[in-house]
Amino acid sequence: MSFIFRALFITGFVIQFVEIQAQTIAQWRGPERKGVYAETGLLTSWPEEGPKLLWSVDSLGNGYGSPVFTSDRFYITGEKDSINWLYAYDLRGKLIWKTPCGKEWVATYPGSRSAPTVTDDLIYVVSGLGNLYCIDAKTGARKWSKEMIKEFHGRLPMHGHSESPVVEGDLVFLVPGGKDTNVVAMNRFTGKIAWICKGKGEGSAYNSPVMIKLPSRNILATFTSYSLLGIDASTGELLWSDEQVNVPVAERKPGMGDTHSNSIWYEDGVIYYLAGDGNGAVKLELSNDGSRISQRWRIPGMDNYMGGFIKMGNFIYSCAFERKDLRSIDVTSGQEADSLKVGRGCMIEAENLLYYYNLKGEVNLIKPDGKKMEKISSFKVMAGTKEHFAHPVIDKGILYVRHGNMLLAYDIRKSKTF
Repeated sequence: MSFIFRALFITGFVIQFVEIQAQTIAQWRGPERKGVYAETGLLTSWPEEGPKLLWSVDSLGNGYGSPVFTSDRFYITGEKDSINWLYAYDLRGKLIWKTPCGKEWVATYPGSRSAPTVTDDLIYVVSGLGNLYCIDAKTGARKWSKEMIKEFHGRLPMHGHSESPVVEGDLVFLVPGGKDTNVVAMNRFTGKIAWICKGKGEGSAYNSPVMIKLPSRNILATFTSYSLLGIDASTGELLWSDEQVNVPVAERKPGMGDTHSNSIWYEDGVIYYLAGDGNGAVKLELSNDGSRISQRWRIPGMDNYMGGFIKMGNFIYSCAFERKDLRSIDVTSGQEADSLKVGRGCMIEAENLLYYYNLKGEVNLIKPDGKKMEKISSFKVMAGTKEHFAHPVIDKGILYVRHGNMLLAYDIRKSKTF
């Protein structure tokens, strides 16, 4: 074998090996958990009655978790008779399998809380009672499970555990919220503990972590009751924290200042977060090695509890809870720029348009133009049960809206080739 041929063979093998090793992850709010969907060819306005409803599923049970999509199916959870069920459906809404995942939360706002995380052929599901399940994606068979309260001394927040777990490499990360076992990393194939971080010893805060990837290290960024934590994902070392100071220490208790459901947004050395029950909207600069943070601005009045937010160019778009509207923030100055009266809600983005699903069940299509916002179209979700809390999802030109026991699939493509 000639030197050139051997070199080409080895190079090809290395490339193929890297491709084989690359993880395929489907998770809450899409890639990087930002709520941004790389879709094209979508409608830029809707008929008065809304986009065409292709199909619906009406037997999910109680729940607020969004569906998560792979190439040929989706996964979603729901609560029936106090049991958490994980469902697998094809892309036309036909049930493939369902599997029970233990007891589910049936106290305040009863139902499943979080979206599953799918990594290659394994699914990771967290129940409202704080239990983690590893499930075979093809068959629905359980591989292993962990009880956060029993095994990790975890504590449940007032409205149940709501975390969608993060997976990176061979590890899955979780926030039990125990005083001594605050944040944990486990081998995702076996459930064996890789490290434990004591953090600040606070309870969990309904937050789904984000993995910040730097050249020198990966950082797990997640909220506990009164702190944003930055943890070295390899070692479990707490690198930095940002305290939520709106509630005095003496007054801190479950339900007081501990709701931080929005995942952070990391971009170009900067962390943005919106904590409705904390510091409001905040811009933090992260040092090059990820070991330090410094605050650049803070807007206490931006009280977005759980609706997610979108950054486009130099502006952040987010709902405000008390003022019941959608607002824009100039990320350079930290000043509020515009508002739109569309109520409280949750939001995603595709093809430079915002999809805003408010608590009244109205789905709004909004055009952001710099600091200004314009409502283009809207329709109301009439079917389903209980609160309109679930974040919408867009996959292959279909807009999916979960309302309690129902999942509705709306066609938002300009051309119809399904």
